This record gives sequence, C-alpha cells and structure tokens, in this order.
Amino acid sequence: MTLNIASHFVDAAAERWPERPAILGEPAAVSYAQLAGAVSQAGNALRRMGCRRGDRVLIVLPDSPEFVAAFFGAAKIGAVAVPVNPMTRQADYAYYLGDCSPRAVVVHNMALSEFLAASPRMQPELLLLAGCGAAEAPPGALHWERAVAGESRTLSAAATVPEDLAFFLYTSGTGGQPKAAMHRHADMLATTEGFAHKVMGIRQEDRTFSVSKLYFAYGLGNGMYFPFSVGASTIFLPERPRPERVFSIVREHRPTIFYSVPTFYAALLNEARRPGCAPCDFGSVRLCVSAGEALPAELFQQWNQYFGMEILDAIGSTEMLHMFISNLPGNCRPGSCGLPVPGCDAKIVEEDGTDVAGGEIGNLWVRGGAAFAGYYNKPELTARGKRGDWVVTGDKFFRDPEGFYHYCGRADDMLKVSGLWVAPTEVENALLGHPAVAEVAVASTLDENGLTKPLAFIVPRSDSIPGPDLAAEILAAVKARLPSYKCPAAVRFVAELPKTATGKIQRFRLRS
Repeated sequence: MTLNIASHFVDAAAERWPERPAILGEPAAVSYAQLAGAVSQAGNALRRMGCRRGDRVLIVLPDSPEFVAAFFGAAKIGAVAVPVNPMTRQADYAYYLGDCSPRAVVVHNMALSEFLAASPRMQPELLLLAGCGAAEAPPGALHWERAVAGESRTLSAAATVPEDLAFFLYTSGTGGQPKAAMHRHADMLATTEGFAHKVMGIRQEDRTFSVSKLYFAYGLGNGMYFPFSVGASTIFLPERPRPERVFSIVREHRPTIFYSVPTFYAALLNEARRPGCAPCDFGSVRLCVSAGEALPAELFQQWNQYFGMEILDAIGSTEMLHMFISNLPGNCRPGSCGLPVPGCDAKIVEEDGTDVAGGEIGNLWVRGGAAFAGYYNKPELTARGKRGDWVVTGDKFFRDPEGFYHYCGRADDMLKVSGLWVAPTEVENALLGHPAVAEVAVASTLDENGLTKPLAFIVPRSDSIPGPDLAAEILAAVKARLPSYKCPAAVRFVAELPKTATGKIQRFRLRS
C-alpha cells in the first residue's frame, strides 16, 4: 500500500473541490486547484535541484501558501519537510542546520539576516530565498519564487508507504534543547481521523483560524491538514499574533473554528476588557480549542462569561503530533483535559511503569497511531521517550473517578512542599480567580531556611495598579481557597512571562 500525504491532503482535495478556497488570507485567497499546482511546482523545483527521497528540506517560512507548497512539495517527492520558526535567532538556526543536515533550505527574507549569521560553515548545498530582492541574495543562493515559477504544475507523487518518514517537527524546548521528532506519512491520517473528525466534527463549510503557527505540531493540524481533509478553508496570519490583530481577523474572515493556547486566550480577554478596545464578535465561531498547556478552570469560566462560549481544552505533544486527550464539544469539564481521543490510549504510572493507585498523581504515558518514530540521531533520548509503543510524555496527571484526566504540570515543574506534592497549575488557577490577575506562573523558590516554597509571578490586568497592597490582597484571596502549604510565599509583578515561541510558559526560567 502506498501513501503520500501530498496526494492525500492536497491532490485529492483539488480533484473534488478545485474552485473552493483552501486559504482565505493573508494576503489573498488561494483555491485548492491553485494550491495543488503550487505544491507540484515546488516538488518539481526541489527534484530538479537535486533533492531526493530522504533528504531533509528545512522550511523557514511564515504561515503562507509558500509554506504549504514547500512542505507538501518536499513530501510529494519523498523528501522530509522540516519546518522551523521563522522568527527565532541565529543560535537556533545554527542548531537546526547542524542537527538535521538539510539538503536544502527555503528561507524567507524576514529570517534571512539571522539565518545567514548562524554559521556559514553549516549552510546547505541549496539556499532558496523566498520574498527576497536580487540585492539581498548572497552568492550562490537561488530565488524560490523564480525557481518554482517555471516548473510544471503536475507531478506524480513518490510511491511512499505509510511508514516512510515525511516530516520532522522540533519540540518547543520547554525543558531543554529542542529535539527533532520524526513523523511518518501515516501519522497525519491518524490525528485527522481521531481529533479533527471524531472530536471536533470538522466539516467542509468550516473556516479555521489558528493563532499557533504551522511550524508547531498543534498549528500544523489546525491550519493545514485538518481543513484540507474535508475541503474546508484556512485563515493565515503571517506575522506574530497580537490580540488586536487577531480580533480584526475574526471580524474580517469570520472563522468557525478558533485555535489558541491558554496564555493567548488570557491576553485576548485582557485586551477585550481594555477601555477603548474595539468590540470583537465571536458569533461566527462554533468551536474554540485550547492546547499547549492545560486551560485553567478560571480562564475557561471567564471566557465563557465574556464571550458566551466554552473552550474545548485538550492536550497533545510534538511526539504524538496532535491531541491525545480532549474534552468534547458541549461536554467540557473545566479544569480537566478530558478523555482519550478515539484511537489513543493513556495511563498514569509510577517511574517504573506500574500503574498508580486510583486518583493519585503519576506520570502520563500515551499511545496511538500518530506516535513519533523517534528523535532524529538521538537513540538514547528515543529510548527514554518511548517504552514499546507507549510515549513517555514527561507530564504529571491524575484521573478522577469518572475517568477524566487532570494535568498537574511538567514532571520537573512539580513542587515538593512540606513533603507534599504541589501542582503549579492548581495554584495558578486559584490566583486567576482574582480580578486583577491577567496571567500567572508559579515556580519554586527557597526560603531563608532552604525550604521549597511556591512563588507567584503575575502579569496584572491593564486596569490594575501593581504594588504591595495588591499583592497582599491577592495572597489573602488565595489563602481562602488553598491549604497553607500550597499558597505562594510572595507575589512578583512582571510585564510578561517567559514563554516558548509556541506560547508555553517556561517555568524553569522563573525558579530561584
């Protein structure tokens, strides 16, 4: 049996719905027929320039039709697409180049200076520049648009099989150096069937808008292959998302499915409450989806109260490609990540893999059809991250009597206070209950006796005045909700929290 994701998600859609818009913006609409032609042109260009099956193609592009064409064009010829953040720094690009040894790189001018500064010694054989003028091109570089423009808009897909490698996705690095999770052609089909079809019920008339970008596993499904699987339309925002810009996109394009992460939902709420903010009508949206980190119950309730709609909280990972545990539309349990997605299994275990007692906190292991093949060139880390067909997530969870899974934090974020485990997420949820708190992260600190205590880092709402009086008021409110050992020793007000490019809070940067 052959399977190629470019044929399955792009060519098939173009055959069935050639004139339907695959992409609505920005800056212009693109039909499925136009997109399929662009994918074939990209594949033909890469093949003509010497890319072969198994070669890595590093993609440093913003969300755009060019990203889709480069990604599926590489997959169509049997090469391996490797999308990365186009808004990162030279040290990251040097790492990616040295780690995956790409045969070619397609890089946008927005990332060019940082990319070229990474390390001339590690530049690939083919450097293809997108959106660049002639004066900007370094010697030997080719222009992506020119290279693609003259190619044929038809291309027979390589006879890849479901187990062949199709793309790498780098982990976001919340706890260390990124690793390239290797995914196969079959993996996208598994996540599409389990989450997009059976949980969300995505349909052709949907318009999807994802704040999370395409280079991130979450965004790749949200904004690309999920809508393509049913002939729906996706909405792109190439630049870094800002709340006011996201509101304008919602007003203009009227998405029906909106994807974000908890920290950005909090930022949207903070913006919506700001005096003078233009009102935003989410009336077109039938599903709000959250992932990246667990959604605090307080944030769920505040969003529901303000916009009149629930947020579908779920959890996934780069290693599992997309969601493996999720709530269900119309049956969301605030504070819970939900139940295993169809096609996925989960269990909570001790360090040695034995099941924990009912209701106890333990380590979450998951399995499913989209599980990664391993980390590229890192067999030791692969052995640690996979136990047979089980993926070791590195997350702490407990399961309630009704079978719902509750996220407690990354294993290395958990706090041991007075001999008892404290989940940062529980303390953060209590803090978010105060009306002056927009965002919060809890990390460990040592008191004068060298004992571990929780410390709260708070981004105040725009209409609040940070200071000792507000800190005392917040701490008093938390003490009324939590046992004393879980209460923060102090509050520190900050302008922003340290986050990965995908919006996850980096609590390890706050520890003291």
